[in-house]
This record gives sequence, C-alpha cells and structure tokens, in this order.
Amino acid sequence: MAEAQKNPVPVGSTTAGQIAVAAESTVATRMSAPPSFDVADFPVPHGREEEWRFTPLERLRGLHDGTAVANGTGVKITVEAPEGVLVETVGRDDARLGKAGVPVDRVAAQAYSAFETASVVTVPKETVLTEPVRIAVHGEGGVAFGHQVIELGAFAEAVVVLDHTGDAVFAANVDFVVGDGAKLTVVSVQDWDEKAVHAGQHNARIGRDAHFKSVVVTFGGDLVRLYPRVEYAATGGEAELYGLYFTDQGQHQEHRLFVDHNTPHCKSNVAYKGALQGDDAHAVWIGDVLIEAKAEGTDTYEMNRNLVLTDGARVDSVPNLEIETGEIVGAGHASATGRFDDEQLFYLMARGIPEHEARRLVVRGFFAELVQQIGVQDIEERLIARIEEELEASVA
Repeated sequence: MAEAQKNPVPVGSTTAGQIAVAAESTVATRMSAPPSFDVADFPVPHGREEEWRFTPLERLRGLHDGTAVANGTGVKITVEAPEGVLVETVGRDDARLGKAGVPVDRVAAQAYSAFETASVVTVPKETVLTEPVRIAVHGEGGVAFGHQVIELGAFAEAVVVLDHTGDAVFAANVDFVVGDGAKLTVVSVQDWDEKAVHAGQHNARIGRDAHFKSVVVTFGGDLVRLYPRVEYAATGGEAELYGLYFTDQGQHQEHRLFVDHNTPHCKSNVAYKGALQGDDAHAVWIGDVLIEAKAEGTDTYEMNRNLVLTDGARVDSVPNLEIETGEIVGAGHASATGRFDDEQLFYLMARGIPEHEARRLVVRGFFAELVQQIGVQDIEERLIARIEEELEASVA
C-alpha cells in the first residue's frame, strides 16, 4: 500500500494552485507491445496508451512518430577512461549491442534503428578502477540518436558518469552488462539547456552475485523521459536504483522504472526523490516491480517522495508491485507527496535562521540521503550548487 499522503488532492485534480497526485494504479505499467528492435513493431502513440498517458507527445519534437531525423549536429560524445579500460566506437553489427535489453517503446526502437555508431566501454575482468569513467554527451543543437554499452568483466569494479549537457533532441539506449561478482555504479546526470528533449532507455543485466547501483540526477531540459530497466542473469544479484530530480516551471520530467525479478534469490531497492516549483512543473514517477513465479527468495522495496515548493506544480507517482510467488523474503512500496513544511520553516526561523537559509536547509536535508549515494565528489558538489541555484531563482 502507498504511504498516506500529506495534504492529499484527488487523483487527476487540475485545480489551479493545487498539487495533482496519482498515488497508485491498478493498471500494470509494463509495455503492452512486446519488446522489439524494429520500430515498425510499435504503433505511433496518441497519448491514450497507459505508457504514454502522462507524456506531452507534442513536446517530444517528433521522436515518437518518426518525424525527428538525425541531422549530424545533434550531440558530441567524448569518453575519458582510466588506464586499462577499453573504449571503442563500433558499427551497428557489433554483437555486444542489445545484450542487456530490447527496446520496449517506439522511441527506444527508433533510437536503435537510427543510430550509426555506438560507444562501447569495457572494463576487463578483475580490474578495480580508482577513478571514474566519464562519458560526456553534449548537445549541439540538432537531432541525434545514440547507443552506448558499458560492460564489466567478472569481479571488476567501476564507477561510470554519464553527463548530458547542451541543447539537443536526443534519444538513446544505454546497456549495462555486469559480469559475475562485479560492481558497477552509474551516475547519469541530465543537466541539459532549457529547450532540450531527451528520451532514454537504460538496460541493466546483472550477473551472479553482482551489484549494480544507478543514480539518476535530472535538472535541465524541456522534456526528459528516462526508462531504467533491470533484469538478472543469475542468482545473488543486487540492484540499487536511486534518483533525484528538481522540476522547474514548465518542465516535464518523467522517470519510469521496471525491475524484473526473473531469477531466484536476488535483491532490489528503489528510492527516488523530487522537488518541484513553478507553474506547470510536472514530474512523473512510475515504479514497476515484477516478481516472477520462479523468483523465489526475492527481496525488494521501492519508494518515491516528492516535495512541492510552490503552487502550480503537478506530480504523478505510481508504484506497482506484481507478485507471482509467495516464497519471497520481502516486498513493498511507498509513495508520498507533500507541500513544503511550513512548520519546519517556522522552527528554524524561530531560532534566528533567515527564511531563505531555512528553505535551503530543508531542501538540502530532503535530498541529503540520496546525494550521498553518488560517491563522486565533484558531481555531489555540482548537484548541491544546482539545488541552491534553483532555490535562488524561486525567491528572485
């Protein structure tokens, strides 16, 4: 069951100045069309489909209907990797592409059908990196499609930072293949310019006794729609999916997650937090966890919390948990959305802290637990600076 919400508003409410919240749904969010690499296998969405009902299709700039065409000025991708890491640019026929997952919607299939070259980053087995691999994706004003693969050999350990900046209309698939006993942390930062559009599917395939941690940080862009997906290749795998987003006036930020417990004795933990401010700020979080009948011994939990700082913002938060076997360790989910806590603000101000500083402390405290999960100091500092920049704008 979802957590009780503070200051709840009827689902679907669009009353001016109110928070609109979809707390829970009985409709499964797994794709109605079978996964496919072929864009022709997916009908053009019209916005009435379950997987598209929250997305303003007109703002996808043609990524959903085939009218967006790569023009050679979309994005520039650079990779900085420590010694011992293999970085390759490969063609569409490389056998490693698509190993971690298949596109599950038309935009992901369009991205797979349209990219020309892919980046493949390989960390050899038993290699333990002390510095992160940094992949910079910088928009240069055009339309682009991409594909990236990060593969860790057995017992390797690595941190990978995916940093998205600039202006582009960009759709991509990213594959994470985590070998047996390996540990991979991925930090995906969406810090686009205000007019950018980004749709991405992230596929993780986790090996025996392997550990995968994803931290998704979303600030910029006109529209960002990300789809992290996890499946397990063998027993003992663990997945941690964390997310932070700050949705500003007019922005649409959508995070749709799917964890497929398709193997016995695996774990997953999902925790996403967002803050919203400004008219027509819209955040969507869909958390879908499936425990298949063969996945005995599963232990899973998912949580989404949202902090609404001003009137005029909308949150849709939909946790879904489907369980096909009773032989599990544990399973649960929670969703909570509330306004900025005036009592906390009053408590701090009564002790001599100015209002602006008090607001900053409350928001930083809200995000603190997830910021610590990043583990890359310069990214953490940049995140805190962006939060404070957003708060400065709200009182300007």
